[in-house]
Amino acid sequence: MAAVEMSVAPYWELTFDADGDADRRRRERFLAEVARRGVTDLVLVAHGWNNDRSTATGLYSRFLEPFPALAPGAVLGYAGVVWPSMRFSDEPIPDFPRALAAPAAGGGLDGDTLNALLVTFPGRADVVERLAGLLGRPSRGAGELDEFGRLVRLLVEEERAWPRALTATDTTGENGPAMLTAPVAEVCEDFARGLAVCSAPGGTAAFSLPNPWDGAQELLRQATYYAMKQRAGTVGEMGLGPVLGQLAEAAPTVRVHLVGHSFGARQVAFALRGLPRGVRTVKSVTLLQGAFSHYAFAERVPGTRARGALHGCPGRVDGPLVCCHSRHDSALGTMYPLASRMAGDDRSVAVAGFGIGRALGARWGAVGYDGIQALPGTRVCTLADAVAGRVPASGCVNVDAASVVRRGGPPAGAHSDIVHRELAQVVVAAGRIG
Repeated sequence: MAAVEMSVAPYWELTFDADGDADRRRRERFLAEVARRGVTDLVLVAHGWNNDRSTATGLYSRFLEPFPALAPGAVLGYAGVVWPSMRFSDEPIPDFPRALAAPAAGGGLDGDTLNALLVTFPGRADVVERLAGLLGRPSRGAGELDEFGRLVRLLVEEERAWPRALTATDTTGENGPAMLTAPVAEVCEDFARGLAVCSAPGGTAAFSLPNPWDGAQELLRQATYYAMKQRAGTVGEMGLGPVLGQLAEAAPTVRVHLVGHSFGARQVAFALRGLPRGVRTVKSVTLLQGAFSHYAFAERVPGTRARGALHGCPGRVDGPLVCCHSRHDSALGTMYPLASRMAGDDRSVAVAGFGIGRALGARWGAVGYDGIQALPGTRVCTLADAVAGRVPASGCVNVDAASVVRRGGPPAGAHSDIVHRELAQVVVAAGRIG
């Protein structure tokens, strides 16, 4: 894909590796130029599961385009975070030109996805190629399915090691998801059922005995996303948070507005945890279809003694933390809760006739599907009120964005449908920008 020309200026790019280490040249240029350009308000956006820089910056360009007209009284600056994540090529972004994928050999992984896995997991080429080979075989047995599961878990093993493990969970005391510990056949059968629910009209599917191989690629997809979820937290807390602290020193009057989509929402939320003590320059945070637990900010997770991993973090925002959510996001409403189940809990779930999220219960919900939960004082604001500028000045705020975030096909649904003027207006209203 050709380089993307940004629709707004000045624009800076911040690049981080999987451990949260920033590209020094880009960081130093960013810190120096934000102060020199006299920026009053900086809108910083973090992407979700995109491995391609052009895809990420293209999304940023389209999302940020309305801002100059929406905030004519501010001296705006813009920044985009680029971090090593990935998107499977069968998940198109609405209204975004899709690269032509190289055809899959024998029905396995397509060429774009194979290359993305190789880039996202450097040093694991042998594992990736063996996984692709198993998916592409016309005839496969139970022993090969067990081998496939072993390889998937080996692929993401490094992501679970220190220091990334420090940012792996959304609630204290959380274990790894069942897909990394439960019997492979059971996990793949559950994912096969989930895909059937996502594809069926109205989110329902008739009961049938699933072929576990129908859920095998979804196991690979979700295990990969689990690894990206951990990376997002690492990059946020160990990378972006400290850089925001450095910006506060270099340009103390600049008002910062954080915007994150999907795992990028988790990233900007964890950046609050990594923000140096006493820094009050973050004036708003807007989460768009956040792919992390709706209990992440809770002081007490219902039915447990656990707390959310981000408890207390909204207090580090000198303004509101706004969560935009949509019931049309089937990636978060169905596949996310299924993939997020903890080991040993409800390993086999009957899903015929209703969504998997309902079958698993509230414990596994995503913040981008039904908003921030179990946090007293969280307020509700309609999208119409938010667009009109009536966003509470502080605290956590849930905004139902289902009226605009609604387009997309299975398995992700409307997950990436975030380029809307109304959502840009929410950011402007939350931050009291210009």
